[in-house]
Amino acid sequence: MMVEFGFGMVVVAFVLALYSAGAALMGIWQKDERQVESARRAMLLSGPLLSLSAGCLLWLLAAGHYEVAYVYSVTSNSMPFYLKLTALWGGQAGSLLFWAWLMGLGGTLIALRRWDEDRPLLPWVIAVMMATLVFFLGIVLFIENPFERFWMLPTGREQAAIFQPGQAVLLTPPDGNGMNPLLRHPGMIFHPPLLYLGFVGFMVPFALAIATLATRRSDDHWVRLTRPWALGAWFFLSLGLISGMRWAYDVLGWGGYWGWDPVEIAALMPWLTGTAFLHSIMVEERSGLFKRWNLFLIILSYALVIYGTFITRSGVISSVHAFSESATAPFFLGFIALTLGAAAWLFISRWQNFKGEGELGSWFSREGMFLINTLLFISLLVVCFWGVNFPMLSELFAGEKVTVGPAFYERATAPIFLALLLLMGLVPLSLWGRFAGRSMASRLRWPGLGAVVFFAGGAVLARPTALTDWLGLLGLAAAVFAALVTLGDTLHAVQARRRGCGEHFLTALVHLARKNRRRYGGYLIHLAIVMMAVGVIGIEVFQAQTQGTLRTGESLSLRGYTLTYESLSEQDTADNRNMAEAVLTLKNSSGQSLETLYPRRDYYYEAGQTVTVPALHSTLADDLYVVLVDWQPISSEGATFKVYHNPLFNWLWIGSFTLVLGTLLAGWPARRQTSLRSSVPQERQ
Repeated sequence: MMVEFGFGMVVVAFVLALYSAGAALMGIWQKDERQVESARRAMLLSGPLLSLSAGCLLWLLAAGHYEVAYVYSVTSNSMPFYLKLTALWGGQAGSLLFWAWLMGLGGTLIALRRWDEDRPLLPWVIAVMMATLVFFLGIVLFIENPFERFWMLPTGREQAAIFQPGQAVLLTPPDGNGMNPLLRHPGMIFHPPLLYLGFVGFMVPFALAIATLATRRSDDHWVRLTRPWALGAWFFLSLGLISGMRWAYDVLGWGGYWGWDPVEIAALMPWLTGTAFLHSIMVEERSGLFKRWNLFLIILSYALVIYGTFITRSGVISSVHAFSESATAPFFLGFIALTLGAAAWLFISRWQNFKGEGELGSWFSREGMFLINTLLFISLLVVCFWGVNFPMLSELFAGEKVTVGPAFYERATAPIFLALLLLMGLVPLSLWGRFAGRSMASRLRWPGLGAVVFFAGGAVLARPTALTDWLGLLGLAAAVFAALVTLGDTLHAVQARRRGCGEHFLTALVHLARKNRRRYGGYLIHLAIVMMAVGVIGIEVFQAQTQGTLRTGESLSLRGYTLTYESLSEQDTADNRNMAEAVLTLKNSSGQSLETLYPRRDYYYEAGQTVTVPALHSTLADDLYVVLVDWQPISSEGATFKVYHNPLFNWLWIGSFTLVLGTLLAGWPARRQTSLRSSVPQERQ
């Protein structure tokens, strides 16, 4: 019953989405408001209908209905309840339904919004969003259906189908295959849904951009409509990327967090263009520039979301994160071609309607620096796009698939990231519309001096020898520079308010943040990025590692830490895995005992797969990351450990929490939204 009902809700949602898109287009063509309203009401139902369908699949997963092929493929009796629920997005078919569900909920939210002032945009938004939903629901219905069941035909052959074939008997296996052991981690609860929320969130700005182009509305109103959705999509995509980094750090056992895997990069690319868009629209709101550029960026962001979905689900690339080869590839390619073709035609045909107001006064004005910022993000995108697609291109033209490794990305992106850090220190002190060299120079004096002192002190204390060490130290100095500028500009504003209002420091800071949430939320985000950059530089440049085989009582040392091997135990667990866990005592250079570490390896019997679970000793200064590599049957005969020392790495996670706070502050709705160009005088903000 649940199978038929869940499948039926997808069918109804598909039909209504098709009707909604068609009615919206007919309403545009015939200028019939009644058809537009009918389309809106149909879109309103997409979220509830797909919620019922997803709820049915969740129930089937939780209850262990292994006669359903998807349930059989991603769950088993040994899996805990919460992992059975997260299996909704643990496989190809379920994740596509989950994606469509999120899109349906987005459609419902859009349909519930008041469109009085923006009524001309509504039918175009409906048409774009519902056409996209039709595509995804079509994939779910006809190619990757999560409600198919196992049937035994009279000939003895097994078949997966929704409804019972003639004279077939339903097959109900006693247990399922279970989820990939690498996915059996709390990160499975957060990482994929956050990424999907980010991906789906870009659909609304894209729909608003297409509506703006179609209606030729060239003011900045669409930007103010789009910004909350774009910021939300960027926020969830950021959290998705960060949670994926943590997951990789905890599970893969290689001492790192980001491997420049093609699927990782596929999620990073729309984040890059989304970040560029959020910076660039500030210029359009303030100065009326970059109108065409902003429309292009949001169209590109959406295209990259769909393209990333294609390379993840088509099987055309090799990745630990990718789904297996699927028949969806040509359909995704066709949808990308159709969507991009229509958007490009509309963009080109409306080119003259979206000419920017005025001209760029100086490359050193705030507008100019935002443009440089955007170009740097696009440069990162070009590097990533080339690296991801090069294996496919080499196979197509040379007949041999050549893989692009992390070294290529690190060499190509490091100078760009360094330039972005330096730019973060310059933008807060720039002026709108003109270059204020004397003012900027005086305000940069102390941050610049602080960065130079830090660099010199680091060179004396750390005594770098390799070129990479010098570059890492330079990167840390750039981070210090950006942080000092941001904090200094905030302190300058607080002191000015204290002198004018006689307030205490904290009171003045809170009032400033409340009065200009976007500015100080952005500053907090910049500080978060600086912290994250410190963590990245620490592990990428200054990481050290060692490996050794120890007998009971023997020790291994690395950078002032000493690990002593005490014992190892091996046992089977209730969830059908074998767990081998070592016990090591950790001491510092003074011989003081710090803590006991328990690295282990889990072998999952049903999957025949091993998962490494590292042990961590974490401080603000560093991480000590210990991996159990191998062991002898008798613990006294020895075990092999690999140890990584990751300096400053926890600043990546501290920066992540700060990023959340900054985004919430920047995105918190103001009491009244007005155009910045009509409400803010032209002095530096």
